[in-house]
Amino acid sequence: MDPFNHTWTQTFILAGFNISGRLRHLAFLGTLCIYLLTLAGNLFIIVLVKADSGLSTPMYFFISVLSFLELWYVSSTVPTLLHTLLHGSSPIPSVLCFTQLYFFHSLGMTECFLLCVMALDRYLAICLPLRYHALMSTQVQRWLAGATGMTGFSAAFVSVSLTATLPYCLREVAHYFCDLDPLMHLSCVDTGWRGQVFSVMVGILNTCPLVVILGFYAGIVKTVLKLPSAASRAKAFSTCSSHIIVVTLFFGSAWIVYVGPPVVRAEGRDKLMSLMYSVFIPFFNPLIYTLRNKEVKEAVKRIAERMKVA
Repeated sequence: MDPFNHTWTQTFILAGFNISGRLRHLAFLGTLCIYLLTLAGNLFIIVLVKADSGLSTPMYFFISVLSFLELWYVSSTVPTLLHTLLHGSSPIPSVLCFTQLYFFHSLGMTECFLLCVMALDRYLAICLPLRYHALMSTQVQRWLAGATGMTGFSAAFVSVSLTATLPYCLREVAHYFCDLDPLMHLSCVDTGWRGQVFSVMVGILNTCPLVVILGFYAGIVKTVLKLPSAASRAKAFSTCSSHIIVVTLFFGSAWIVYVGPPVVRAEGRDKLMSLMYSVFIPFFNPLIYTLRNKEVKEAVKRIAERMKVA
């Protein structure tokens, strides 16, 4: 049988987590609550930015785009996680499996580039304040947001092509969603060079945006340290703190899983680590950008007052 056709006519089995009894049901309920809260939190940010004119700035536009991405990003993996927690090992058609792989990596790569764009926004706002609104016009904002999506969804074709063209002899994916490394372990042929290509690609796609982000923040720090008062320095740094936390969590966990030592991927540790960037980071992002942000709190108060008057 032709290897390509063989790949696309079979069904894989998602192993999920090896949990039994009451703990499995508790894990299901906990994950479901986190998922629903994640959807609600990110939708809240999108609606808030749209509804309040005080948040009509480039920074909040990109935060709303990030929240929109997170809605789809978390929804690309959590449904299969919930299904495996509720029913144990679950079948998934190969077409759906590779579709999940594509969208998961597309959205993840798009988020990498978007975080880079958000660092650029902070750099322009702090280092070039007089030219900021001219440089970061509405048209530029939309172009940058669209470019991150185009780049992320184009780059993800590499990861899909590395797996979709393989012949598979095994069916059980040692994960709760279809990811590249667990799928490659099921192939009938040696996947060493494919794994190396993917590691190099992910390394570059993680390292380049991270280096650019660090470069922007080096410029920000240099500019902020020249400000005359401690209050102005604290205010400048406060606008960056939420973004720095998100960058650290996202890039750190992704780097450990995809570029880190093989011992991380042994004995199911990659499944635990992947929970960080596929479940918990989308959950924490709305909290990070709202609880630590005075402007968001003030916007909530303004909308609440408007609702009372209405």
